[in-house]
Amino acid sequence: MSFKRFHNQTVLVTGASRGVGAAIAKAFASEGACVLVNYLTNANAARDVVHVCEQLGGTALALQADVREPSAVQDMVTQALLEVGRIDILVNNAFSPYTFDPENRKRFWETPWADYQTQFDGAVGAAYTVCQSVIPQMRQRAKGSIINIVSDLVYRPSIPYNDYTTAKSALVGFSRNLATELGPLGIRVNCVAPGLVSPTASSAHTKESVKNMLIAQTPLGRIATPEDIAGPVLFLASDASQFMTGQVLVVDGGLVMA
Repeated sequence: MSFKRFHNQTVLVTGASRGVGAAIAKAFASEGACVLVNYLTNANAARDVVHVCEQLGGTALALQADVREPSAVQDMVTQALLEVGRIDILVNNAFSPYTFDPENRKRFWETPWADYQTQFDGAVGAAYTVCQSVIPQMRQRAKGSIINIVSDLVYRPSIPYNDYTTAKSALVGFSRNLATELGPLGIRVNCVAPGLVSPTASSAHTKESVKNMLIAQTPLGRIATPEDIAGPVLFLASDASQFMTGQVLVVDGGLVMA
């Protein structure tokens, strides 16, 4: 039997019914993990992800919760702990809906603070809420890994999606403070910063001309797929990165070089 990196480990992936979150869930399952597939509304899509996870050799459970709502998150985590006993790895992938459409985006002077608040709630607020519920049992075991999905736009706002990028920048700060506080307790916190990922619902309205512009500036010569993001997440969750915390891995084919 081949070695499975995450055998006997449980990972909670938020926003895992589609796109990047689904790819991450499936990648963990292929490495033997028990995957908790969080979703907001699309139960059928979540069940499909669970089915694929099981086909890949892992176990999986779909859990509905709006990760911006503390009571819903606490209920989800309570159910998860009753079902599987513990959560070893948390991937905060969910965010408030956003459309990457350069032509129809709001300029700064058209963007109300409410739009910023929506993105803060979906990025920092959701990560805060899920961490508050998951970290206590990680502290009890003095072990855990948290990976927050941010964006390469934090470092190179090639298109100024003002509200989205500002919220993701705040999530980097949140993650580094958490890493500093939780490191002595045996819990690591890192980030993965994708560039544009396609196909996803958020990039569905990104025109080919924009993709071609980004491709022309990208050393590896293409746009990321959801599967491209999963590998770095698994690395940060694994013992291969056991002496890494507070870091951001930019995964965009070299468009941004830190």
